[in-house]
Amino acid sequence: MTGYRVRHMKQKNGSAQNFTSGPILSQLIRFSIPVLFALLLQATYGAVDLLIVGQFASSADVSAVATGSNIMITLTGPISSFAMGITVLLGQQIGRGDGERGGKTIGGGITLFICLGFALTAVLVLLTPQVCTLMHSPKEAFDRTVSYVRICGGGVLVIIAYNLLGSIFRGIGDSRTPLVAVAIACVFNIAGDLFLVRNAGLGASGAAIATVAAQALSVVISLILIRRHELPFSFSWKLIHINGQIWKAITTLGLPLAVSDLLVGLSFMIIQAIVNSLGLIPSAGIGVAEKVCAFIMLVPSSFMQSVAAFTAQNVGARRYDRATKALRYGILASLAVGVFMGLLTFIRGDLLCAIFSKDPEVVLAGADYLKSYAIDCVLTPIFFVFIGYYNGLGQTRFVMLQGIISAFGVRVPVSYFMSRLRPVSLFKIGLATPCSSVLQIVMCLLFMAHLKRKYPDKRSSGLLS
Repeated sequence: MTGYRVRHMKQKNGSAQNFTSGPILSQLIRFSIPVLFALLLQATYGAVDLLIVGQFASSADVSAVATGSNIMITLTGPISSFAMGITVLLGQQIGRGDGERGGKTIGGGITLFICLGFALTAVLVLLTPQVCTLMHSPKEAFDRTVSYVRICGGGVLVIIAYNLLGSIFRGIGDSRTPLVAVAIACVFNIAGDLFLVRNAGLGASGAAIATVAAQALSVVISLILIRRHELPFSFSWKLIHINGQIWKAITTLGLPLAVSDLLVGLSFMIIQAIVNSLGLIPSAGIGVAEKVCAFIMLVPSSFMQSVAAFTAQNVGARRYDRATKALRYGILASLAVGVFMGLLTFIRGDLLCAIFSKDPEVVLAGADYLKSYAIDCVLTPIFFVFIGYYNGLGQTRFVMLQGIISAFGVRVPVSYFMSRLRPVSLFKIGLATPCSSVLQIVMCLLFMAHLKRKYPDKRSSGLLS
């Protein structure tokens, strides 16, 4: 692909962007806003499940959806992180004008993710009871949790297809198309939840069915839209085959992120299991609080993805100064929102939790846990944007390392220690998260200093502007 091809794509399709020239802050914000709304709607899938179940079903159903969705996020989240390998690879190829490789990357990526999908489906469908047992799912909610996870597990290929398509769109600089697809599917999910949970009385199982059906619709819409899309590379169905070289390139970038995501997710599952052992109300309370957290962390998450795509293109074009400036702008913009969200969460966390549960005890438990997350609202914007930056640079092994160390060196042991203190406080247990965030920020800064020492006279470190 030539440089003309990139400019031609931008002119004909305003949704795709070439990040290697032009004003940095406005491009970053323009790209991050659709990402933010897509993440918002994606979080709404789980939130709507819990909200409607909380209003029209029992506390056992609330616990089932909370624990079950935590399991699903833990096991499918690494797929989304693995797909970041495609986003970074495509972004770097577009930045250096390598259109032929872009088409091969898509074709090889499709076959790789199909294989992953079948493997994960088998694990989720066959081993669900064992996983729920490990999570210490309350006995009142155990069967409903198993049902929720099995239904979602049966549709895991759909979840993987959605993440794959999203990674392709972000890699070519298009954050709007995934937003359109997920917006339509979100409306469908709300309607499905209302019918299956409120009218049909299916509880947690109904919420799972509605979620999988909505995500399937999102994939269909994405496929329709991508066929009409002006792609910055050549692509045909003939390119969809096993390609060892492409598999290796995607795996090199994506596997460390997937491993990190899996282990970090496991750390949160361990925390959920610790709280589940305290009883039904704490279990439902932390489940409600985690749904709220999914929303209050959306802005740093959107900047993380945006900075990764922005950095990848500029690394491909050897515009390292632009990547560094995007890091700085991303941190400042995300932090400004984080301070506001932290204050809101600390002061009125009860109102936020009341959206998802009508049980006063569950609301109070969730609000107590959220007070610790209010502190994290100021820390997350910093290390999330750093992670996006390092992903774009291709430094995914460091991202994996810092995620694992913070999770199992701080988050899990602090949570366990706090759970042993009497009286038990969800606020104290939740303090494990900001403690781990502090460590992650320190590690990100130290790694930056390391790269500056390693490349003192080279812009290829991506750190010198």
